[in-house]
Amino acid sequence: MTWWRVPRDFVRVSGPDAQSFLQGQLSQDVDTLQPGSTRLAFLLQPTGKVDALVRVSCIAQEAYLLDVDAGWGDAVVDRLQRFKLRTKADITRVGGWQCIAELQDGVVVEEIIDDIDVEGVPGDLEAYEVLRIKAGMPAMGHEIDDSTIPASLGQGVIDAAVSFTKGCYTGQELVARMDSRDATAPTKLVGYIGDAAIGDPVAVDGRDVGRVTSAARGVGLALVRRDVEVPSGPLVAVPMA
Repeated sequence: MTWWRVPRDFVRVSGPDAQSFLQGQLSQDVDTLQPGSTRLAFLLQPTGKVDALVRVSCIAQEAYLLDVDAGWGDAVVDRLQRFKLRTKADITRVGGWQCIAELQDGVVVEEIIDDIDVEGVPGDLEAYEVLRIKAGMPAMGHEIDDSTIPASLGQGVIDAAVSFTKGCYTGQELVARMDSRDATAPTKLVGYIGDAAIGDPVAVDGRDVGRVTSAARGVGLALVRRDVEVPSGPLVAVPMA
Protein backbone atom coordinates (compact mmCIF):
# COMPACT_ATOMS: atom_id res chain seq x y z
CA MET A 1 0.00 0.00 0.00
CA THR A 2 1.33 3.44 -0.96
CA TRP A 3 0.50 6.14 1.55
CA TRP A 4 1.60 9.58 2.70
CA ARG A 5 1.33 11.61 5.87
CA VAL A 6 0.17 14.93 4.40
CA PRO A 7 1.12 18.09 6.37
CA ARG A 8 -2.10 19.83 7.45
CA ASP A 9 -3.11 22.26 10.21
CA PHE A 10 -6.23 21.50 12.24
CA VAL A 11 -8.77 23.87 13.78
CA ARG A 12 -11.59 22.73 16.08
CA VAL A 13 -14.84 24.67 16.23
CA SER A 14 -17.14 23.46 18.99
CA GLY A 15 -20.03 24.62 21.12
CA PRO A 16 -23.80 25.15 20.95
CA ASP A 17 -23.52 27.60 18.04
CA ALA A 18 -20.72 25.82 16.13
CA GLN A 19 -23.00 24.45 13.42
CA SER A 20 -24.91 27.67 12.76
CA PHE A 21 -21.71 29.72 12.89
CA LEU A 22 -19.92 27.58 10.30
CA GLN A 23 -23.07 27.44 8.18
CA GLY A 24 -22.83 31.21 7.90
CA GLN A 25 -19.08 31.25 7.22
CA LEU A 26 -18.36 28.33 4.86
CA SER A 27 -19.44 27.88 1.26
CA GLN A 28 -20.42 24.28 2.00
CA ASP A 29 -23.69 23.10 3.60
CA VAL A 30 -22.69 22.31 7.18
CA ASP A 31 -26.28 21.72 8.36
CA THR A 32 -26.49 18.48 6.36
CA LEU A 33 -23.02 17.26 7.37
CA GLN A 34 -23.42 14.05 9.36
CA PRO A 35 -21.02 12.86 12.11
CA GLY A 36 -18.06 11.11 10.54
CA SER A 37 -18.46 12.82 7.16
CA THR A 38 -16.36 15.51 5.55
CA ARG A 39 -16.60 18.06 2.73
CA LEU A 40 -14.41 20.60 0.98
CA ALA A 41 -15.33 24.26 1.57
CA PHE A 42 -14.18 27.82 0.95
CA LEU A 43 -13.73 30.35 3.74
CA LEU A 44 -14.25 33.66 1.97
CA GLN A 45 -13.79 37.36 2.47
CA PRO A 46 -16.96 39.49 2.31
CA THR A 47 -15.85 40.46 -1.22
CA GLY A 48 -15.90 36.79 -2.27
CA LYS A 49 -12.13 36.37 -2.43
CA VAL A 50 -10.65 33.26 -0.85
CA ASP A 51 -9.24 33.34 2.67
CA ALA A 52 -8.76 29.56 2.75
CA LEU A 53 -9.73 26.31 1.08
CA VAL A 54 -10.49 23.92 3.94
CA ARG A 55 -11.97 20.52 4.60
CA VAL A 56 -14.72 20.50 7.25
CA SER A 57 -15.47 17.32 9.18
CA CYS A 58 -18.21 16.67 11.71
CA ILE A 59 -16.41 14.84 14.53
CA ALA A 60 -19.12 14.92 17.23
CA GLN A 61 -22.33 16.63 18.16
CA GLU A 62 -21.61 20.39 18.22
CA ALA A 63 -17.97 19.78 17.19
CA TYR A 64 -16.30 20.28 13.81
CA LEU A 65 -12.74 19.94 12.57
CA LEU A 66 -11.36 22.17 9.82
CA ASP A 67 -8.10 21.13 8.18
CA VAL A 68 -6.06 23.31 5.86
CA ASP A 69 -2.66 23.21 4.17
CA ALA A 70 0.18 23.34 6.69
CA GLY A 71 1.11 26.85 7.74
CA TRP A 72 -2.40 28.28 7.31
CA GLY A 73 -4.08 27.15 10.52
CA ASP A 74 -3.51 30.43 12.37
CA ALA A 75 -4.94 32.38 9.43
CA VAL A 76 -8.10 30.25 9.56
CA VAL A 77 -8.45 30.84 13.31
CA ASP A 78 -7.94 34.60 12.91
CA ARG A 79 -10.46 34.78 10.08
CA LEU A 80 -13.13 32.87 12.02
CA GLN A 81 -12.52 34.86 15.21
CA ARG A 82 -13.08 38.16 13.36
CA PHE A 83 -16.61 37.06 12.45
CA LYS A 84 -17.54 35.43 15.78
CA LEU A 85 -20.02 37.89 17.24
CA ARG A 86 -22.23 36.87 20.17
CA THR A 87 -21.57 33.26 19.22
CA LYS A 88 -21.22 30.36 21.66
CA ALA A 89 -18.40 28.53 19.92
CA ASP A 90 -14.75 27.89 20.73
CA ILE A 91 -12.22 28.16 17.89
CA THR A 92 -8.81 26.64 18.60
CA ARG A 93 -5.79 25.16 16.85
CA VAL A 94 -5.51 21.51 17.83
CA GLY A 95 -3.00 18.70 17.52
CA GLY A 96 -3.39 14.96 17.62
CA TRP A 97 -4.89 14.68 14.14
CA GLN A 98 -3.29 13.47 10.94
CA CYS A 99 -4.17 13.50 7.26
CA ILE A 100 -3.31 10.17 5.65
CA ALA A 101 -3.44 9.84 1.87
CA GLU A 102 -3.50 6.45 0.20
CA LEU A 103 -3.19 5.49 -3.46
CA GLN A 104 -6.10 3.18 -4.26
CA ASP A 105 -6.51 1.95 -7.84
CA GLY A 106 -4.66 4.99 -9.14
CA VAL A 107 -6.77 7.45 -7.12
CA VAL A 108 -5.59 9.35 -4.03
CA VAL A 109 -7.98 8.94 -1.11
CA GLU A 110 -7.43 11.14 1.95
CA GLU A 111 -8.67 10.45 5.47
CA ILE A 112 -8.49 12.51 8.66
CA ILE A 113 -7.69 10.29 11.64
CA ASP A 114 -6.73 10.83 15.28
CA ASP A 115 -4.54 7.74 15.49
CA ILE A 116 -2.23 6.44 12.78
CA ASP A 117 -2.90 2.78 12.09
CA VAL A 118 -1.21 2.12 8.76
CA GLU A 119 1.53 -0.31 7.86
CA GLY A 120 4.88 0.52 6.32
CA VAL A 121 6.82 3.72 5.81
CA PRO A 122 5.10 6.85 4.42
CA GLY A 123 5.99 7.73 0.86
CA ASP A 124 7.91 10.64 -0.59
CA LEU A 125 5.80 13.79 -0.35
CA GLU A 126 7.04 14.98 -3.75
CA ALA A 127 5.30 11.96 -5.28
CA TYR A 128 2.11 13.04 -3.51
CA GLU A 129 2.63 16.57 -4.86
CA VAL A 130 2.78 15.18 -8.41
CA LEU A 131 -0.58 13.47 -7.85
CA ARG A 132 -2.10 16.65 -6.39
CA ILE A 133 -0.96 18.60 -9.43
CA LYS A 134 -2.27 16.01 -11.87
CA ALA A 135 -5.62 16.09 -10.08
CA GLY A 136 -5.76 19.88 -10.47
CA MET A 137 -6.20 20.43 -6.73
CA PRO A 138 -5.19 23.99 -5.75
CA ALA A 139 -3.02 24.66 -2.71
CA MET A 140 -2.78 27.59 -0.34
CA GLY A 141 0.12 29.89 -1.16
CA HIS A 142 0.38 28.42 -4.65
CA GLU A 143 -2.85 28.66 -6.60
CA ILE A 144 -4.64 30.48 -3.76
CA ASP A 145 -3.77 33.86 -2.26
CA ASP A 146 -5.81 36.77 -0.93
CA SER A 147 -6.63 37.92 -4.48
CA THR A 148 -8.05 34.56 -5.64
CA ILE A 149 -11.74 34.14 -6.43
CA PRO A 150 -13.24 30.61 -6.42
CA ALA A 151 -14.19 30.66 -10.11
CA SER A 152 -10.54 30.88 -11.16
CA LEU A 153 -9.84 27.45 -9.62
CA GLY A 154 -12.05 25.47 -11.98
CA GLN A 155 -15.54 23.99 -12.04
CA GLY A 156 -14.41 20.78 -10.38
CA VAL A 157 -13.30 22.63 -7.26
CA ILE A 158 -16.46 24.75 -7.28
CA ASP A 159 -18.62 21.62 -7.50
CA ALA A 160 -16.78 20.02 -4.58
CA ALA A 161 -16.58 23.04 -2.28
CA VAL A 162 -19.72 25.13 -2.89
CA SER A 163 -23.38 24.48 -2.09
CA PHE A 164 -25.78 26.53 -4.22
CA THR A 165 -28.82 25.39 -2.23
CA LYS A 166 -27.85 26.45 1.29
CA GLY A 167 -28.63 29.79 2.93
CA CYS A 168 -26.46 32.88 3.07
CA TYR A 169 -22.79 32.84 4.01
CA THR A 170 -20.00 35.39 4.02
CA GLY A 171 -18.75 36.05 0.48
CA GLN A 172 -21.70 34.30 -1.19
CA GLU A 173 -22.76 37.18 -3.43
CA LEU A 174 -19.81 37.01 -5.84
CA VAL A 175 -19.90 33.21 -6.08
CA ALA A 176 -23.66 33.11 -6.71
CA ARG A 177 -23.60 36.00 -9.18
CA MET A 178 -20.83 34.48 -11.30
CA ASP A 179 -22.61 31.13 -11.33
CA SER A 180 -26.01 32.56 -12.26
CA ARG A 181 -24.49 34.61 -15.08
CA ASP A 182 -22.15 31.81 -16.20
CA ALA A 183 -19.35 34.37 -15.85
CA THR A 184 -15.66 33.56 -16.15
CA ALA A 185 -12.87 34.68 -13.86
CA PRO A 186 -10.00 36.88 -15.14
CA THR A 187 -7.66 33.87 -14.79
CA LYS A 188 -8.10 30.12 -14.98
CA LEU A 189 -6.18 27.16 -13.60
CA VAL A 190 -4.68 24.78 -16.16
CA GLY A 191 -2.41 21.76 -16.20
CA TYR A 192 1.19 22.09 -17.32
CA ILE A 193 3.87 19.72 -18.60
CA GLY A 194 7.51 20.77 -18.80
CA ASP A 195 10.54 21.61 -16.72
CA ALA A 196 9.60 24.79 -14.91
CA ALA A 197 9.80 26.38 -11.49
CA ILE A 198 7.12 28.11 -9.46
CA GLY A 199 6.82 31.69 -10.65
CA ASP A 200 8.10 31.02 -14.17
CA PRO A 201 6.18 32.90 -16.85
CA VAL A 202 4.07 30.88 -19.27
CA ALA A 203 3.90 31.64 -22.98
CA VAL A 204 1.45 30.63 -25.66
CA ASP A 205 2.33 31.61 -29.23
CA GLY A 206 5.02 33.91 -27.87
CA ARG A 207 2.65 35.76 -25.52
CA ASP A 208 3.16 35.96 -21.76
CA VAL A 209 -0.19 34.64 -20.52
CA GLY A 210 0.38 33.61 -16.91
CA ARG A 211 2.60 32.07 -14.27
CA VAL A 212 3.46 28.59 -13.00
CA THR A 213 1.99 28.15 -9.51
CA SER A 214 3.01 24.55 -8.68
CA ALA A 215 5.72 22.33 -10.17
CA ALA A 216 7.11 18.89 -9.42
CA ARG A 217 8.89 16.30 -11.55
CA GLY A 218 7.96 17.77 -14.92
CA VAL A 219 4.31 18.56 -14.23
CA GLY A 220 2.69 21.66 -12.85
CA LEU A 221 -0.25 23.98 -12.55
CA ALA A 222 -0.46 27.48 -13.99
CA LEU A 223 -2.86 30.39 -13.69
CA VAL A 224 -3.34 31.89 -17.14
CA ARG A 225 -5.53 34.57 -18.66
CA ARG A 226 -9.10 33.54 -19.34
CA ASP A 227 -8.81 34.29 -23.07
CA VAL A 228 -6.04 31.72 -23.56
CA GLU A 229 -7.10 28.86 -25.82
CA VAL A 230 -6.02 25.70 -24.04
CA PRO A 231 -5.17 22.80 -26.40
CA SER A 232 -6.64 19.39 -25.64
CA GLY A 233 -4.56 17.30 -23.27
CA PRO A 234 -2.35 18.42 -20.38
CA LEU A 235 0.30 20.19 -22.45
CA VAL A 236 -0.93 23.77 -22.44
CA ALA A 237 2.12 26.00 -22.44
CA VAL A 238 5.90 26.20 -22.37
CA PRO A 239 8.10 28.42 -20.18
CA MET A 240 9.25 31.64 -21.77
CA ALA A 241 12.98 31.84 -22.47
